[in-house]
Amino acid sequence: MSRKEEFFDFIANGYKTKGEFLELGAAMLGEETITDAIVKIPLKTLNRHGLIAGATGTGKTKTLQVLAENLSEKGVPVLLMDIKGDLSGLAQPSPGHPKIDERHVKIGFPFEAKKFPIEILTISEQKGVKLRATVSEFGPVLLSRILDLTETQSGIVAIIFKYCDDNKLPLLDLKDFKKVLQFVTQEGKEEIQAEYGRISTSSTGSILRKIIEIEQQGGELFFGEKSFEVDDLTRIDENGKGIISVLRLTDIQDKPKLFSTFMLQLLAEVYETFPEQGDSDRPELIIFIDEAHLVFKEASKALLSQIESIVKLIRSKGIGLYFVTQNPKDVPEDVLAQLGLKIQHALRAFTAKDRKAIKLAAENYPSSEYYDTKEVLTQLGIGEAFVSVLNEKGIPTPLARTMLRAPMSRMDVLTDREIKQVLDNSRLIPKYNDEVDRDSAYELLNKKIEKINKKKTADEKKKEEAKTKRRSSSTSRRSTRMNPIVKVLTSATFIRAAFGILKKVLR
Repeated sequence: MSRKEEFFDFIANGYKTKGEFLELGAAMLGEETITDAIVKIPLKTLNRHGLIAGATGTGKTKTLQVLAENLSEKGVPVLLMDIKGDLSGLAQPSPGHPKIDERHVKIGFPFEAKKFPIEILTISEQKGVKLRATVSEFGPVLLSRILDLTETQSGIVAIIFKYCDDNKLPLLDLKDFKKVLQFVTQEGKEEIQAEYGRISTSSTGSILRKIIEIEQQGGELFFGEKSFEVDDLTRIDENGKGIISVLRLTDIQDKPKLFSTFMLQLLAEVYETFPEQGDSDRPELIIFIDEAHLVFKEASKALLSQIESIVKLIRSKGIGLYFVTQNPKDVPEDVLAQLGLKIQHALRAFTAKDRKAIKLAAENYPSSEYYDTKEVLTQLGIGEAFVSVLNEKGIPTPLARTMLRAPMSRMDVLTDREIKQVLDNSRLIPKYNDEVDRDSAYELLNKKIEKINKKKTADEKKKEEAKTKRRSSSTSRRSTRMNPIVKVLTSATFIRAAFGILKKVLR
């Protein structure tokens, strides 16, 4: 048996599946694509999370697009972060190209152009379904971790949430939270101190500055009502295809705090909402996080710990998380250890630091008698990648240099007219895009402060009236009291003495 035949059997046995699967491409031996040596991903293991990594321009985004398309076709809903703005093309079929046909001849199955059902979402001022969440939904623990607060400051946040719960003050947006912060150290200081203990103004000042930081990155657009229901991410269209929710984030790259805040809240909400399902034959939802380093870049230790916990636990809900980034080292080791699927595009070695990173990246993959992983990592062409997945028993498959299939949809952005058509057909825009601003903590506290100030003014007026009355009464008493000199001159003793002197003079 030739080496080529041995390799074909090696891949065929290593990627054998009994259940449903996605076809990713064909394995390569050296520079040659081995036709029909199909690299497959079992559908049931896609909730084990994954990583798509590689240098800029090596095809990471197109790999993400391929996975999203094939998941949708299998009836699995997808949420993906479109940071560069080029994933909306999923809604239109590929125009095709001779090079695409040539690629698929090498892989072993024909190319077919298709479009997929998408929903455009946004957390900024861009057009799309508005994603919002209330401050109350975050809760004191998650909000404190996002703000990277000290233990003392976190305690104050917990007190604020408790006070608002006790007094039926809804915390909906950042305006509400800021108002309560100001209230507890000003007009409501005595009330808070009597019920919950003393609150330091320096601590509330620090918390307020952290809130303003998120606000400046556009947080006021994200916090509020109507809250997005995560069940709307798991819709299937009338043809049985999973709807691909494309979250447009082209204006969020310079706002990592807002992006990580959104991501953590979303994952926490999904984890809290979705039921336990253990290992099923297919995932409930797959989430692709493009430019994943933005999630971890600004994260505190407490926040990283929260993310790591969610990554470990969320797969039991049938949710798969896929991080897309330039280098595996962008992802914390504890998170990286949880990722079952790894697709590694080419890495470039321009510096000694790059060479060290490549060596470390190579160690993340199973060893192979067919490849010098560290060397091949720098030689992979565009649309090629090292692939290792988990088989149906949860065991890593053989490492395969893979010629990846081409996206079936357009590899470019939609025109403004096409985006308008998607938005016009959206079932979620009427549900979420009417902004709600009902009476919440801000309005209710303003009314309370007004009452406090009125009472204070009335009390001061009463005190002033009482003081004026006392002064008036005192003046009246002084005016009715006889002058001491007059009293002496008009006394009987003084008059008798005066008459006695007068008599002596007259004699």
